[in-house]
Amino acid sequence: MEETILVHVSGLDRPGLTAALMGRIADARARVADVEQITIHQRLHLSVLVMLPAGRDLLKELLFFGWEQGVTVDFEVVGTTTPPQPQPQPPPAPPSRRQEAWAVTLLASELGATELHAAAGAIADAGGNIERITSLASYPVACYELLVRAADDGPMRANLLCASREHRFDVATQREGLSRRAIRLVALDVDSTLIQNEVVDLLGEVCGCGEAIAAITERAMAGELDFEAALRERVALLGGVDLRTIEAARAHVRLTPGARTFVRTLKRLGFRIALVSGGFTVFTDALRDELGVDYAFANTLEVVDGRLTGGLVGPVVDRRRKAALLAEVAAGEGIALSQTVAVGDGANDLDMLAAAGLGIAFNAKPVVRDAADTAVSVPFLDAVLFVLGIRRDDVDHADDAEGLDVLKPPIG
Repeated sequence: MEETILVHVSGLDRPGLTAALMGRIADARARVADVEQITIHQRLHLSVLVMLPAGRDLLKELLFFGWEQGVTVDFEVVGTTTPPQPQPQPPPAPPSRRQEAWAVTLLASELGATELHAAAGAIADAGGNIERITSLASYPVACYELLVRAADDGPMRANLLCASREHRFDVATQREGLSRRAIRLVALDVDSTLIQNEVVDLLGEVCGCGEAIAAITERAMAGELDFEAALRERVALLGGVDLRTIEAARAHVRLTPGARTFVRTLKRLGFRIALVSGGFTVFTDALRDELGVDYAFANTLEVVDGRLTGGLVGPVVDRRRKAALLAEVAAGEGIALSQTVAVGDGANDLDMLAAAGLGIAFNAKPVVRDAADTAVSVPFLDAVLFVLGIRRDDVDHADDAEGLDVLKPPIG
């Protein structure tokens, strides 16, 4: 006969504690069926499910271990097993629905008890069970990842979405498993995603036709013009502008906070990165070279004798073209679309977000937030790393190793 014992150890962490505990368990000839360990602010929490053979006295050893090491040891006998005896075979039970594993990411400028209570309640109300909570970041935003078991993520997603809207936090729900760790390509929108500007408006300001371009933009947003018609009408206003003026406009481009960290971290991890923009190559090519990304696609302004003609060369990069470019890059790299992520903010990103394995709406319009797999509404692009399961500590340690001067919050 075997006893099944759940052992829990808590106390101040230090090297050798886990080894000492496992030594006691091994000396008792017990089997370890499951184990999980986490350290929070140097406090160890270690749980071990042990199968103890008959005649072995492990509990006394565990209590002595706790006294010797200065930690608290709790244990619970959760069952006994005996060799199986022949029994009549009962009729087969109806198949139960498998409990899938889901990674639920919570993200906000602050995540306190109120937000965690709302998220946990939303999961429980959908029949889900939280198995683990991990802190991924405390700056520039707070982020927790929850490992959840649930038979159906549909009700859970709906509940979490309601909770996130009420309590103002972002939430992402992804199937936990190899597919989540196999992401290899990220496609990024540029205007209002990688950078804070809208380049056509920026060109209008520099070239003195900002009000006219803004009026066309307003008509497009009201549905009076489609993307291509609005783009061509605005570009026509730039006819005759000298290329040196365009180069001056590039000096006004401002990266979104966290953009360099986001790209640098993805490159370290071996990701391929593509900029897919409805803007212009004179901006995206410069960003590609500055940040070291792999691909850049955008609209090409027609130039004759050093001046813009007011026309475009080649196909327009609209919402359909963005999705097609994502598929083309993935195919060329030998990457399945399920292993891709797309990040964008506007309606012309919708097809790309839908085609990618994971579509992330970044500070997006409501129609885009509602359609995307998940949404990030904080103003830091590197917060998207946490949705991918990357820890802030790992980012910082890699930066420290390279001697990069990265802004970090004061201690205390």
